[in-house]
Amino acid sequence: MFLKLFEIMGQVWAAGPGIAPPPLAPPPTIGPPTGQASSGEQNEGAADAKPPQPTEEVGPGTFEDLHKKCKEVFPMPFEGAKVLVNKGLSNHFQVSHTLTMSSLQPSGYRFGCTYVGANQFGPQEMFPVMVGEVDPSGNVNAQLIHQISKAVRFRFSSQVQNGKWVATQLTTELRGKNYTAAATLGNPDFLNMQGVCVLQYLQSVTSRLSLGTEVLYQRGGQVPGGQMALFTLAGRYAGDKWTGSANITPGAGGVHTCYYHKLSDTVQMGVELEGSMRTQECQAILGYQIEMPPTFTFKGQIDTNYCIGAVLEKRLPPLPFSIALSAHANHVKSSYRFGIGLLVG
Repeated sequence: MFLKLFEIMGQVWAAGPGIAPPPLAPPPTIGPPTGQASSGEQNEGAADAKPPQPTEEVGPGTFEDLHKKCKEVFPMPFEGAKVLVNKGLSNHFQVSHTLTMSSLQPSGYRFGCTYVGANQFGPQEMFPVMVGEVDPSGNVNAQLIHQISKAVRFRFSSQVQNGKWVATQLTTELRGKNYTAAATLGNPDFLNMQGVCVLQYLQSVTSRLSLGTEVLYQRGGQVPGGQMALFTLAGRYAGDKWTGSANITPGAGGVHTCYYHKLSDTVQMGVELEGSMRTQECQAILGYQIEMPPTFTFKGQIDTNYCIGAVLEKRLPPLPFSIALSAHANHVKSSYRFGIGLLVG
């Protein structure tokens, strides 16, 4: 909870599906963060909210969520000291204040705000969603998400650095009962016919199996030959307590697989394997999460590069406080980093 919001509010560049520069991360939600935030989620009991409407199954989800369960098990180590204060000004508007002191990343004050509208398409989905953030250097990140209809969703993301518009992304999603299709334009320059175009399709073959494909085409920029195209195949199989997913990019010789398993109500584990035949490199990560109700959460990981990371979160009820302790060790490089964080609100 606490660390995911730190990741979302603290990053300036967040990885996207092969787009350069990468897109913004999904926005946080109104209220206390809970792992990977769902776009347009809002606290129950909003005064202006419409009563929840019955909804049908919206398909297999997005292409980027194929490895979501496994990724959420891994800790997000940080270095230095962080203080995050969340303040809800109304049922639809929230602001956040973040103070970072670190020797590895820019230190200073970061301001963020989130607005969630009153158009409801699901029990916990409200639109439009507008998120903005100003980092210590004065750079601005912004994102708009709007549900045009029950099946069509629109996203717009932008980044402004040093007074210049450096990144733009436009995404349209079509969600059916058993499929999700998306089209994305990254940094489009229609005059020079440059930019990145990504087409994604994910189909629910059965209630447990989903298969999909992604086509990425980039023209201009720092690309050998002036243009490039990549084709990716993906799949996910979900059991009762486990999920396996994989991405294969034949043209680049890349393979990305994830395995998630819920061992018990308090213990979860995940394994991630990523390799490339072009670079002749392969890396595996083992992560686990232990819940110690009602206030402790521990996440740890170890990879094949002999790096160990861990994060311990302690909630302090009935006060709206949470404390996090972080550690990361790289034995090969003799590098050791430690962090402490405080969440208020």
